[in-house]
Amino acid sequence: MIGRVMSRRSALIGLTAGAAAVAGGVTAGELLGTSHPRPASAAAAGEQGRSYDFDQGWLFGGRYVRGAELPGHDDSGYERVTLPHTVTDLSWAGWDYRSWEHLWIYRKHFDGAAVTGGRRRVLLTFDGVMTNATVVLNGRTVASHAGGYLPWTAELTGHLRPGGNVLAVIVDGRWLDVPPDALPGGPPTMDYLQPAGIYRDARLDVVPRIYLDEMFARPERVLDADRAVRVTATVQAGEVPAGGTATVTAVLLDGARTLATARATVPIAAAGPHPVALTLGGTGPVTYWSPEQPKLYTVAATVSSAGAGLAGTHCVQTRIGFREAVFRPDGFYLNGSRQTIFGVNRHQLFPYLGMAAPARVQRRDAEILKNELNANMVRCSHYPQSPHFLDACDELGIMVWEEPPGWKWMGDAAFRQEVLANVTGMVVRDRNRPSVVVWATRLDETANYPALYARARDIAYDLDGSRPTSGAMTSQSERGWAEDVFGYDDYDYSGGMPRLAPPLPGVPYLISESVGAFRPSFLWFDAPAALAAQAYAHALAHDQAHADPRYAGLLAWCGFDYYAGPPAADDAPARLRNWHTMRSPGVADVFRVPKPAAAIYRAQADPAARPVVAPAFCWDDRTPPGAAAMFATNCDRLEIYLGGRHHATVTPDVATFGHLPHPPAFADLTAGVPLPDLRADGYAPGGARPAATLLMTADTSRDRLVLTADDAAIVADGSDATRITFRAADAYGNHRPGMTGDVTLSAAGPAMLVGSNPFPFGMSGGVGGGFLRSVPGQTGTVTVTARHATLGEAAVTVRVTPVRSGSFL
Repeated sequence: MIGRVMSRRSALIGLTAGAAAVAGGVTAGELLGTSHPRPASAAAAGEQGRSYDFDQGWLFGGRYVRGAELPGHDDSGYERVTLPHTVTDLSWAGWDYRSWEHLWIYRKHFDGAAVTGGRRRVLLTFDGVMTNATVVLNGRTVASHAGGYLPWTAELTGHLRPGGNVLAVIVDGRWLDVPPDALPGGPPTMDYLQPAGIYRDARLDVVPRIYLDEMFARPERVLDADRAVRVTATVQAGEVPAGGTATVTAVLLDGARTLATARATVPIAAAGPHPVALTLGGTGPVTYWSPEQPKLYTVAATVSSAGAGLAGTHCVQTRIGFREAVFRPDGFYLNGSRQTIFGVNRHQLFPYLGMAAPARVQRRDAEILKNELNANMVRCSHYPQSPHFLDACDELGIMVWEEPPGWKWMGDAAFRQEVLANVTGMVVRDRNRPSVVVWATRLDETANYPALYARARDIAYDLDGSRPTSGAMTSQSERGWAEDVFGYDDYDYSGGMPRLAPPLPGVPYLISESVGAFRPSFLWFDAPAALAAQAYAHALAHDQAHADPRYAGLLAWCGFDYYAGPPAADDAPARLRNWHTMRSPGVADVFRVPKPAAAIYRAQADPAARPVVAPAFCWDDRTPPGAAAMFATNCDRLEIYLGGRHHATVTPDVATFGHLPHPPAFADLTAGVPLPDLRADGYAPGGARPAATLLMTADTSRDRLVLTADDAAIVADGSDATRITFRAADAYGNHRPGMTGDVTLSAAGPAMLVGSNPFPFGMSGGVGGGFLRSVPGQTGTVTVTARHATLGEAAVTVRVTPVRSGSFL
């Protein structure tokens, strides 16, 4: 463990970096069994070590019945599924938590010949099961786990047969006494829904009797010439090797180039865990990790031992980044330079899939945040999110606020112990990640629990020691505050728009939420003025955060719409049934289609690289924008034409938004009906030609159906998927929210559509979507076709490529 290295009240709070694996401190769930710590590694390999993808070949039996976990149970009628998986069918809206509030059963038959025999250990790791789980192998309970958001491991060693094995997982999806499920009113009182299932990946690790665990590679003195990487790990010894020692070698790699090497001999006098520490020094010059240049390095460690039956090696590796991130009372500093945090909060909830989205879909959210919304930071609200999403944050250069599961309420003594276990598991899982710059060690928006939160803070210090702690507060008071960075959810709407409170003096200060739902909803069928007001509010809040250097920055609420709340009554109108469980403060909808508010984020790009002219209004005869139409732009001026005639020259509104890097511009677009075609040319400073042009038309006779797929290819493993989106658009591709009627979908080729078919455009404001998911082992080209009675049809093709090696069916 790394000792506590900083005082909470220090004026300078330093962070240096790193990401990787292991969960400690897990507790038993409702059913009998024990848990085993997760083996560290992004990848494990060696002469006696191998990792297998364990996502394929599962059987799902629905609700659990007594005896369904036993080998002789008849599962011939079970559904064949791949992970990640949700236990109940979900629509694009109208979720009902009652559909998953039960016990469920998964089974898997597999041949153990490849992993039994010899002196090896077999470890089965689940990245996330919602909510509690019990693992039964060949009729014997081998592990149980409480909580849905962190990895845990079942040891199968000694229980496997060289022939057929039956693995069963009993999933408890009920409202339980584990974070965040504390509120006495149950799921209807939570701000986000949590569909049950084995909703993240599973992995089977076969390791030697002596293997490496819990590796943490922490860069130190990052900005100094004598920088180094401190590597700590645990050698897990199943028995004593010949000579009573093992050798651990660590290397720092930049691609194939070795920058530093260190070696240590570990005395092993008895079976069990043995800590080891090494220092990788003399690295020479390095490239710093930043949002602009997210440079990653690899640390690989190998343990080797000798002796009869024990000769072999085990290797683990992880990625790190060299960066110094510091929160001060006068702002946030990255690698010595002040930087204003600009970002949003994110829920990992998807239509149809719940939280059970595969790697490609999780990563796509990070790509949207980085490439479309220009965010340099994201808050993982309100739980540790998918490792695939965080991998993408490391690679793309998105800083991360990470927090344990929780929302507003604290449970009983057992619940509080789980809070500490979750803080432990969160830090150990992700402490090597350069993207993570803040550990939130208090549950979101809860009251003060000084002793508990001081302990949670100290756990983060002890396990990491290189990042500050925080937690979202709803009261702007230091009374009972136990963290390092004051995170404040600022929802003052005085005057009808966000108005940030001044930062607290003398402490690092970050707006952890703002804007949010200052109006009832921001759905595509809401009034265009409401959507324009949402865009205005986001611009205003970020402008205020940029205005005072004492703000470290602002993480707005939120990136994407999400699911929450109680289900509507069964006899409620169709629209209410669809939208009753939807929260719509996102700058993009649940299908990840950007709303007008997203244009404000799009415009905060470098105009030399990506000039933007985007409307915060719709251009149609029913709802003309009138005298104050807003354009999000990073151009120096806009020349606006109506019906081919010059109408106005406008420039960014620096009087109202004088601190936002690229303020919006406003124009009087009052015109008679029918509205003429609109053109807005954006010019860069000194530019003689338009850098960007916006075209819009009110002529609905030229409207069309737009269909897109995020990816050109997916993998035939049965879980890989790509998002498909369809929407009504004018002749130039601008969204047309007033469309009614249904869209019907078809897919020809080796993949399946996941989504509503037909899809009701009138319920969604002219936008919809779904997913194209592969079928195990089937490759080829898939053509997806969407049809609408008025808009016609559109098609897109996706290739399905052979499955990668390393799966354990």
